[in-house]
Amino acid sequence: MRVTIADVARAAGVSKTTVSRVINTKGEVDGGTAARVRAVISTLGYVPSSGAVGLARGNSRTVGMLVPSLTWPWMGEVLQGVVDTVEAAGYGLLLFTFNRGADSVERFTTQVSARAFDGLLVVEPENTLDKIIALSHKGLPVVLIDDRGSHPDEFPSVVTTNHEGGASAARHLLADGRSRPLVITGPEQFGCVRDRLGGFREILPTDLVAVGDFTELSGRLAVEQLLAAGTPFDSVFAHNDISAAGALRALRAAGRSVPDDIAVVGFDDIPMAQHTEPPLTTVRQPTRRMGETAARMLLGHLGGATAQETVVLPTELVVRQSAPLAAANSAPVASPSAAVPVDSVSA
Repeated sequence: MRVTIADVARAAGVSKTTVSRVINTKGEVDGGTAARVRAVISTLGYVPSSGAVGLARGNSRTVGMLVPSLTWPWMGEVLQGVVDTVEAAGYGLLLFTFNRGADSVERFTTQVSARAFDGLLVVEPENTLDKIIALSHKGLPVVLIDDRGSHPDEFPSVVTTNHEGGASAARHLLADGRSRPLVITGPEQFGCVRDRLGGFREILPTDLVAVGDFTELSGRLAVEQLLAAGTPFDSVFAHNDISAAGALRALRAAGRSVPDDIAVVGFDDIPMAQHTEPPLTTVRQPTRRMGETAARMLLGHLGGATAQETVVLPTELVVRQSAPLAAANSAPVASPSAAVPVDSVSA
Protein backbone atom coordinates (compact mmCIF):
# COMPACT_ATOMS: atom_id res chain seq x y z
CA MET A 1 0.00 0.00 0.00
CA ARG A 2 1.36 3.42 -0.96
CA VAL A 3 2.61 5.60 1.89
CA THR A 4 0.95 9.04 1.85
CA ILE A 5 1.88 12.42 3.25
CA ALA A 6 -0.93 11.91 5.82
CA ASP A 7 0.84 8.76 7.06
CA VAL A 8 4.07 10.72 7.52
CA ALA A 9 2.27 13.55 9.36
CA ARG A 10 0.52 11.13 11.70
CA ALA A 11 3.71 9.22 12.52
CA ALA A 12 5.69 12.42 13.11
CA GLY A 13 2.92 14.09 15.13
CA VAL A 14 2.74 17.12 12.85
CA SER A 15 0.39 18.52 10.24
CA LYS A 16 0.53 17.69 6.54
CA THR A 17 1.46 21.32 5.92
CA THR A 18 4.55 20.89 8.11
CA VAL A 19 5.56 17.75 6.21
CA SER A 20 5.11 19.63 2.94
CA ARG A 21 7.31 22.47 4.20
CA VAL A 22 10.06 20.00 5.13
CA ILE A 23 9.85 18.29 1.73
CA ASN A 24 10.02 21.60 -0.11
CA THR A 25 12.70 23.10 2.22
CA LYS A 26 10.60 26.18 2.92
CA GLY A 27 12.49 27.03 6.11
CA GLU A 28 9.49 27.72 8.35
CA VAL A 29 10.06 24.53 10.41
CA ASP A 30 12.45 24.35 13.37
CA GLY A 31 15.45 22.06 13.05
CA GLY A 32 14.29 19.42 15.53
CA THR A 33 10.87 18.99 13.93
CA ALA A 34 12.36 18.90 10.45
CA ALA A 35 14.81 16.20 11.52
CA ARG A 36 11.98 14.14 13.02
CA VAL A 37 9.90 14.42 9.86
CA ARG A 38 12.84 13.42 7.67
CA ALA A 39 13.48 10.40 9.92
CA VAL A 40 9.85 9.30 9.57
CA ILE A 41 10.02 9.78 5.80
CA SER A 42 13.09 7.55 5.71
CA THR A 43 11.56 4.90 7.98
CA LEU A 44 8.26 4.70 6.11
CA GLY A 45 9.86 4.92 2.69
CA TYR A 46 7.67 7.82 1.64
CA VAL A 47 8.41 9.17 -1.84
CA PRO A 48 6.79 12.57 -2.48
CA SER A 49 5.25 12.90 -5.93
CA SER A 50 6.73 15.45 -8.26
CA GLY A 51 3.25 16.96 -8.33
CA ALA A 52 3.27 17.56 -4.58
CA VAL A 53 6.67 19.21 -4.78
CA GLY A 54 5.57 21.18 -7.82
CA LEU A 55 2.48 22.57 -6.16
CA ALA A 56 4.63 24.13 -3.48
CA ARG A 57 7.27 25.43 -5.86
CA GLY A 58 4.92 26.62 -8.59
CA ASN A 59 5.73 23.85 -11.09
CA SER A 60 7.30 20.40 -11.23
CA ARG A 61 9.93 21.22 -13.90
CA THR A 62 8.94 17.91 -15.41
CA VAL A 63 7.52 17.22 -18.86
CA GLY A 64 5.32 14.21 -19.52
CA MET A 65 5.53 12.22 -22.73
CA LEU A 66 2.83 9.78 -23.84
CA VAL A 67 3.62 7.19 -26.53
CA PRO A 68 1.92 4.02 -27.79
CA SER A 69 5.00 1.83 -27.37
CA LEU A 70 8.78 2.05 -27.34
CA THR A 71 8.97 -0.73 -29.94
CA TRP A 72 8.05 1.57 -32.83
CA PRO A 73 11.19 1.66 -35.03
CA TRP A 74 11.56 5.48 -35.07
CA MET A 75 10.45 6.12 -31.50
CA GLY A 76 14.00 6.08 -30.14
CA GLU A 77 15.05 8.98 -32.35
CA VAL A 78 12.00 11.06 -31.42
CA LEU A 79 12.58 10.33 -27.73
CA GLN A 80 16.27 11.25 -27.97
CA GLY A 81 15.36 14.60 -29.50
CA VAL A 82 12.95 15.25 -26.65
CA VAL A 83 15.41 14.18 -23.94
CA ASP A 84 18.24 16.32 -25.32
CA THR A 85 16.00 19.39 -25.35
CA VAL A 86 14.21 19.09 -22.01
CA GLU A 87 17.35 18.14 -20.09
CA ALA A 88 19.25 21.08 -21.58
CA ALA A 89 16.48 23.30 -20.20
CA GLY A 90 16.77 21.80 -16.72
CA TYR A 91 13.58 19.75 -16.94
CA GLY A 92 12.99 16.07 -16.26
CA LEU A 93 10.98 13.68 -18.44
CA LEU A 94 8.23 11.37 -17.25
CA LEU A 95 7.51 8.73 -19.91
CA PHE A 96 4.19 6.87 -20.27
CA THR A 97 3.47 4.00 -22.66
CA PHE A 98 0.03 2.64 -23.52
CA ASN A 99 1.02 -0.98 -24.16
CA ARG A 100 -0.75 -2.44 -21.10
CA GLY A 101 -4.28 -1.38 -21.85
CA ALA A 102 -6.39 -0.35 -18.87
CA ASP A 103 -3.41 -0.51 -16.49
CA SER A 104 -1.56 2.04 -18.60
CA VAL A 105 -4.59 4.32 -18.74
CA GLU A 106 -5.01 4.17 -14.94
CA ARG A 107 -1.34 4.93 -14.31
CA PHE A 108 -1.37 7.87 -16.69
CA THR A 109 -4.62 9.26 -15.28
CA THR A 110 -3.24 9.05 -11.74
CA GLN A 111 -0.16 11.05 -12.69
CA VAL A 112 -2.27 13.67 -14.46
CA SER A 113 -4.47 14.02 -11.37
CA ALA A 114 -1.38 14.39 -9.19
CA ARG A 115 -0.07 17.16 -11.47
CA ALA A 116 3.18 15.23 -11.79
CA PHE A 117 4.22 17.20 -14.88
CA ASP A 118 3.77 20.69 -16.26
CA GLY A 119 3.01 19.85 -19.89
CA LEU A 120 2.57 16.85 -22.16
CA LEU A 121 4.19 15.69 -25.40
CA VAL A 122 2.13 13.08 -27.25
CA VAL A 123 2.75 10.51 -29.93
CA GLU A 124 -0.90 9.55 -29.96
CA PRO A 125 -1.78 6.03 -28.79
CA GLU A 126 -4.74 4.73 -30.74
CA ASN A 127 -8.18 5.87 -29.52
CA THR A 128 -6.80 8.37 -27.00
CA LEU A 129 -7.20 11.65 -28.88
CA ASP A 130 -10.49 12.54 -27.17
CA LYS A 131 -8.91 12.04 -23.74
CA ILE A 132 -5.92 14.20 -24.67
CA ILE A 133 -8.19 16.95 -26.02
CA ALA A 134 -10.13 16.89 -22.74
CA LEU A 135 -6.90 17.31 -20.78
CA SER A 136 -5.96 20.25 -22.98
CA HIS A 137 -9.34 21.88 -22.37
CA LYS A 138 -8.70 21.56 -18.62
CA GLY A 139 -5.55 23.62 -18.98
CA LEU A 140 -2.78 21.07 -19.53
CA PRO A 141 -0.34 22.32 -22.20
CA VAL A 142 -0.09 19.66 -24.94
CA VAL A 143 2.03 19.34 -28.09
CA LEU A 144 1.32 16.50 -30.50
CA ILE A 145 4.11 14.77 -32.42
CA ASP A 146 3.14 13.11 -35.73
CA ASP A 147 -0.62 13.71 -35.70
CA ARG A 148 -1.29 10.82 -38.14
CA GLY A 149 -3.28 13.21 -40.27
CA SER A 150 -5.87 13.98 -37.58
CA HIS A 151 -4.90 17.70 -37.48
CA PRO A 152 -6.60 18.62 -34.17
CA ASP A 153 -7.12 22.34 -33.58
CA GLU A 154 -7.04 22.07 -29.79
CA PHE A 155 -3.27 22.11 -29.43
CA PRO A 156 -0.10 22.62 -31.49
CA SER A 157 1.60 19.79 -33.34
CA VAL A 158 4.78 18.87 -35.18
CA VAL A 159 4.22 16.95 -38.40
CA THR A 160 6.14 15.88 -41.44
CA THR A 161 5.29 16.04 -45.16
CA ASN A 162 3.80 12.58 -45.65
CA HIS A 163 1.99 13.56 -48.86
CA GLU A 164 5.11 15.01 -50.43
CA GLY A 165 7.13 12.05 -49.15
CA GLY A 166 4.89 9.66 -51.05
CA ALA A 167 5.08 11.87 -54.13
CA SER A 168 8.89 11.97 -54.00
CA ALA A 169 9.03 8.16 -53.93
CA ALA A 170 6.76 8.02 -56.99
CA ARG A 171 8.77 10.63 -58.89
CA HIS A 172 11.95 8.68 -58.22
CA LEU A 173 10.48 5.41 -59.48
CA LEU A 174 9.06 7.12 -62.57
CA ALA A 175 12.43 8.67 -63.34
CA ASP A 176 13.92 5.19 -63.19
CA GLY A 177 11.40 3.93 -65.74
CA ARG A 178 9.24 1.97 -63.30
CA SER A 179 5.60 1.80 -64.31
CA ARG A 180 3.94 -1.03 -62.33
CA PRO A 181 4.46 -0.33 -58.64
CA LEU A 182 3.14 -2.26 -55.67
CA VAL A 183 2.34 -0.05 -52.67
CA ILE A 184 2.40 -1.68 -49.23
CA THR A 185 0.61 0.64 -46.82
CA GLY A 186 0.18 0.78 -43.08
CA PRO A 187 -3.24 0.59 -41.34
CA GLU A 188 -5.82 2.50 -43.36
CA GLN A 189 -7.19 4.43 -40.36
CA PHE A 190 -3.95 6.40 -40.01
CA GLY A 191 -3.99 9.76 -41.77
CA CYS A 192 -0.28 9.52 -42.56
CA VAL A 193 -1.00 6.33 -44.53
CA ARG A 194 -3.69 8.06 -46.57
CA ASP A 195 -1.37 11.02 -47.17
CA ARG A 196 1.54 8.85 -48.35
CA LEU A 197 -0.68 6.83 -50.67
CA GLY A 198 -2.39 9.95 -52.01
CA GLY A 199 0.89 11.69 -52.75
CA PHE A 200 2.25 8.60 -54.49
CA ARG A 201 -0.85 8.08 -56.63
CA GLU A 202 -0.89 11.71 -57.78
CA ILE A 203 2.42 11.04 -59.53
CA LEU A 204 2.21 7.33 -60.27
CA PRO A 205 -1.40 6.04 -60.33
CA THR A 206 -1.78 2.42 -59.25
CA ASP A 207 -4.44 0.14 -57.82
CA LEU A 208 -1.83 -2.45 -56.91
CA VAL A 209 -2.10 -1.79 -53.18
CA ALA A 210 -1.66 -4.17 -50.23
CA VAL A 211 -2.90 -2.97 -46.84
CA GLY A 212 -0.34 -3.98 -44.25
CA ASP A 213 0.42 -3.10 -40.65
CA PHE A 214 3.97 -1.70 -40.74
CA THR A 215 5.47 -5.13 -39.92
CA GLU A 216 8.12 -7.15 -41.72
CA LEU A 217 5.60 -9.95 -42.15
CA SER A 218 3.03 -7.77 -43.93
CA GLY A 219 5.70 -6.59 -46.39
CA ARG A 220 6.82 -10.13 -47.05
CA LEU A 221 3.28 -11.47 -47.49
CA ALA A 222 2.32 -8.72 -49.92
CA VAL A 223 5.19 -9.58 -52.25
CA GLU A 224 4.73 -13.33 -51.87
CA GLN A 225 1.05 -13.00 -52.79
CA LEU A 226 1.75 -11.11 -56.00
CA LEU A 227 4.53 -13.46 -57.03
CA ALA A 228 2.32 -16.51 -56.41
CA ALA A 229 -0.48 -14.96 -58.47
CA GLY A 230 1.87 -14.16 -61.34
CA THR A 231 0.93 -10.48 -61.22
CA PRO A 232 3.69 -8.41 -62.85
CA PHE A 233 5.22 -5.49 -60.93
CA ASP A 234 8.55 -3.72 -61.28
CA SER A 235 8.80 -1.78 -58.01
CA VAL A 236 7.64 -1.61 -54.40
CA PHE A 237 6.87 1.44 -52.28
CA ALA A 238 6.46 0.37 -48.66
CA HIS A 239 5.08 2.82 -46.10
CA ASN A 240 7.84 2.07 -43.62
CA ASP A 241 11.32 0.56 -43.70
CA ILE A 242 10.33 -2.53 -41.71
CA SER A 243 7.76 -3.65 -44.28
CA ALA A 244 10.21 -2.72 -47.06
CA ALA A 245 12.72 -5.09 -45.45
CA GLY A 246 10.06 -7.81 -45.57
CA ALA A 247 9.56 -7.11 -49.27
CA LEU A 248 13.32 -7.39 -49.86
CA ARG A 249 13.39 -10.71 -48.03
CA ALA A 250 10.55 -12.14 -50.13
CA LEU A 251 12.12 -10.99 -53.38
CA ARG A 252 15.47 -12.46 -52.45
CA ALA A 253 13.84 -15.80 -51.49
CA ALA A 254 12.07 -15.87 -54.88
CA GLY A 255 15.31 -15.27 -56.76
CA ARG A 256 14.36 -11.78 -57.93
CA SER A 257 17.15 -9.24 -58.26
CA VAL A 258 16.86 -5.90 -56.49
CA PRO A 259 17.00 -3.41 -58.16
CA ASP A 260 17.51 -5.03 -61.58
CA ASP A 261 14.15 -6.83 -61.58
CA ILE A 262 12.29 -4.88 -58.93
CA ALA A 263 13.19 -1.61 -57.18
CA VAL A 264 12.22 -1.10 -53.53
CA VAL A 265 11.61 2.17 -51.66
CA GLY A 266 10.76 2.48 -47.97
CA PHE A 267 9.77 5.28 -45.61
CA ASP A 268 11.34 6.62 -42.35
CA ASP A 269 15.09 6.03 -42.85
CA ILE A 270 15.60 4.22 -39.57
CA PRO A 271 19.21 3.07 -38.94
CA MET A 272 18.42 -0.42 -40.25
CA ALA A 273 17.76 0.99 -43.74
CA GLN A 274 21.49 1.36 -44.36
CA HIS A 275 22.12 -2.30 -43.54
CA THR A 276 19.49 -4.19 -45.54
CA GLU A 277 20.60 -6.23 -48.56
CA PRO A 278 20.83 -4.17 -50.67
CA PRO A 279 20.80 -0.89 -48.67
CA LEU A 280 17.36 0.68 -48.83
CA THR A 281 16.30 3.75 -50.75
CA THR A 282 13.80 5.47 -48.47
CA VAL A 283 11.96 8.67 -47.60
CA ARG A 284 13.60 10.12 -44.51
CA GLN A 285 11.44 11.51 -41.71
CA PRO A 286 13.34 14.02 -39.52
CA THR A 287 12.34 12.09 -36.40
CA ARG A 288 14.91 13.51 -33.99
CA ARG A 289 14.11 17.05 -35.15
CA MET A 290 10.43 16.31 -34.59
CA GLY A 291 11.17 15.46 -30.95
CA GLU A 292 13.42 18.48 -30.49
CA THR A 293 10.95 20.87 -32.11
CA ALA A 294 7.96 19.62 -30.12
CA ALA A 295 9.92 19.85 -26.85
CA ARG A 296 11.01 23.43 -27.64
CA MET A 297 7.40 24.37 -28.44
CA LEU A 298 6.15 22.95 -25.15
CA LEU A 299 8.92 24.52 -23.07
CA GLY A 300 8.30 27.85 -24.78
CA HIS A 301 4.63 27.64 -23.89
CA LEU A 302 5.48 26.80 -20.28
CA GLY A 303 7.72 29.87 -20.28
CA GLY A 304 4.88 32.11 -21.41
CA ALA A 305 5.44 32.18 -25.16
CA THR A 306 2.49 31.96 -27.54
CA ALA A 307 2.19 28.40 -28.79
CA GLN A 308 2.62 27.84 -32.53
CA GLU A 309 -0.25 26.00 -34.18
CA THR A 310 1.60 23.54 -36.42
CA VAL A 311 5.20 23.10 -37.48
CA VAL A 312 5.76 21.08 -40.66
CA LEU A 313 9.18 19.50 -41.16
CA PRO A 314 10.13 18.29 -44.65
CA THR A 315 10.84 14.71 -45.67
CA GLU A 316 13.80 13.86 -47.87
CA LEU A 317 14.38 11.05 -50.37
CA VAL A 318 17.58 9.12 -49.58
CA VAL A 319 18.80 7.11 -52.58
CA ARG A 320 20.62 3.82 -51.97
CA GLN A 321 21.15 0.60 -53.89
CA SER A 322 17.63 -0.85 -53.62
CA ALA A 323 16.40 1.80 -56.06
CA PRO A 324 19.26 3.76 -57.61
CA LEU A 325 18.48 6.14 -60.43
CA ALA A 326 19.83 4.67 -63.67
CA ALA A 327 21.49 7.30 -65.87
CA ALA A 328 19.65 5.99 -68.91
CA ASN A 329 16.33 6.59 -67.21
CA SER A 330 17.01 10.03 -65.75
CA ALA A 331 14.06 11.69 -67.57
CA PRO A 332 10.55 11.24 -66.16
CA VAL A 333 8.23 8.88 -68.05
CA ALA A 334 4.49 9.12 -68.54
CA SER A 335 2.29 7.98 -65.67
CA PRO A 336 0.87 4.49 -66.25
CA SER A 337 -2.75 3.45 -66.10
CA ALA A 338 -4.01 1.63 -63.02
CA ALA A 339 -2.58 -1.83 -62.46
CA VAL A 340 -4.33 -5.01 -61.35
CA PRO A 341 -5.53 -4.80 -57.72
CA VAL A 342 -4.23 -7.14 -55.03
CA ASP A 343 -6.21 -8.29 -52.02
CA SER A 344 -5.39 -6.58 -48.71
CA VAL A 345 -2.98 -8.42 -46.43
CA SER A 346 -2.39 -8.15 -42.73
CA ALA A 347 -0.15 -9.80 -40.20
